[in-house]
Amino acid sequence: MAYSAVVGFRKVSALGIARVLQADKGSLWRFQLETEFGEVLRLGLLTRNYKKNSGPPKFDFTGTEATSKFDFTDLTCPHTWYPIARKKKRKVILHVGPTNSGKTYSALKHLEKSSSGVYCGPLRLLAWEVAKRLNKANVPCDLITGQEKELKEGATHKAVTVEMADVSSVYDCAIIDEIQMVGCTQRGFAFTRALLGIAADELHLCGDPAVVPLVEDILKVTGDDVEVHTYERLSPLVPLKEPVSSVSSIKTGDCLVTFSRKDIYAYKKIIERAGNHLCSVVYGSLPPETRTAQATRFNDETNDFDVLVASDAIGMGLNLNISRIIFSTLQKFDGTGTRDLTVSEIKQIAGRAGRFQSKFPIGEVTCLRKEDLPLLHASLKSPSPLLERAGLFPTFDLLCRYSLAHPKHGLYQILEHFVENAKLSSNYFISNVEDMMKVAAIVDELPLGLQEKYLFVVSPVDVNDEISGQGLAQFAQNFSKAGVVRLREILAPDRVKVPKTPTELKELESIHKVLDLYVWLSLRLEDSFPDREVATSQKSICNLLIEQFLEGNRLNSSARVSRHLRRQKF
Repeated sequence: MAYSAVVGFRKVSALGIARVLQADKGSLWRFQLETEFGEVLRLGLLTRNYKKNSGPPKFDFTGTEATSKFDFTDLTCPHTWYPIARKKKRKVILHVGPTNSGKTYSALKHLEKSSSGVYCGPLRLLAWEVAKRLNKANVPCDLITGQEKELKEGATHKAVTVEMADVSSVYDCAIIDEIQMVGCTQRGFAFTRALLGIAADELHLCGDPAVVPLVEDILKVTGDDVEVHTYERLSPLVPLKEPVSSVSSIKTGDCLVTFSRKDIYAYKKIIERAGNHLCSVVYGSLPPETRTAQATRFNDETNDFDVLVASDAIGMGLNLNISRIIFSTLQKFDGTGTRDLTVSEIKQIAGRAGRFQSKFPIGEVTCLRKEDLPLLHASLKSPSPLLERAGLFPTFDLLCRYSLAHPKHGLYQILEHFVENAKLSSNYFISNVEDMMKVAAIVDELPLGLQEKYLFVVSPVDVNDEISGQGLAQFAQNFSKAGVVRLREILAPDRVKVPKTPTELKELESIHKVLDLYVWLSLRLEDSFPDREVATSQKSICNLLIEQFLEGNRLNSSARVSRHLRRQKF
């Protein structure tokens, strides 16, 4: 289809987001991708095949001439990638147990007492919480995530997201939280990197008991000493024998768990229409700041928001005073199909009820449908299945060396053939890099160096979100052409307004993702992305507008936002 024909069929959202890659004077975003490049992205990169190809490999991975003796795809000894950690004989302590058992609390006490240390968490929310805790305890602690860098004078401790773990520094003590996420198909490699690469005298690993045999096996070759501390739940969790059959049975402190954004808002509407409760909501695509605000509002006994409607995003990272978890369903769509929740997922979510030393010291868990109760009860009685393999991905150094041996290959080809030809030991699997490859296909069309392409590929872009994908493409194209990406060339802030429907809210969440991406890039390419303060400020405005929608209070919101916008300097 010709590009001009595409323009003729464009749709513009209620927030003014152009849904094609072309300038729109009324849009919030002025996407102006070149015609050919825009067509590649608009077609969803249909010229690329992301499924594993059959047949023999098309390239020689052992290199040529001087590099012919080096097998770039041999990933069987990843522990050798981290020589600083291998110089230490680390004491590795596994703190394992169910949710609400005090395992992370125990590890943090060691971190507080250490002369230097780092906490590595799976979420920004957890890094924020630990940094706040340590600083309050007079242990100066830096906060470093993909989108924040808050440095404290004299700090010898850091709280970071696991992808930001520094494997070139030496610590007295380190913590990796939710270590079972080494088995995550997409992010597992970051936890494996931290596990193998952090150079600390003491390394504390907190998580599910199912990870213990795998970690012990992986660390056999590192020479580390490993010990296991097992914890029991601090407060009772009672599976109920009867379902919650109607909205009239919803009570203060309940959390209704469902697995689609549409269902979250549908249940919220039903509960609130009954007239007895107001609902806070928590789900994955809400900005972290908004999730924290919603959790705080739910926990606050002085307001009327006394019921929570949430996705599995409550499984970690938020302190919630929940009396009863109610599963609306025990099935979820995982991107490819609908499946039953795993034992681990059910236990992780159910365990959020009855937080120790909260208003509800005894937790309860049940379902909306009686037919789901047998699976719920069986899962809570069962141990989580043992993890068999950890995620792995080649270091940038390996990708770079392969690129030098094969200079005509783009990053997409490099990633594709590493995935297809990687040699692994039985403890590892290659992480799912489909989304990375989609971004690689985009940046390979631009005159960028390998390191610059790699930066865009590992950025926190949701490439399956249309607006977020457009934002990345625009940033990459502007960067390749001018070397500088100014937010004011893309953003029209006067168009921002409070969303009135869930569809408009979803688009505002996408805008937040684009701003988050700009901030992430600005922390790595500061001179090329100089408008970090503007992006951060606009993120705050998005959070404000999202909160106003969720509160159902849109009175005077336009005036409040207009005053905020007038103070911005572009």
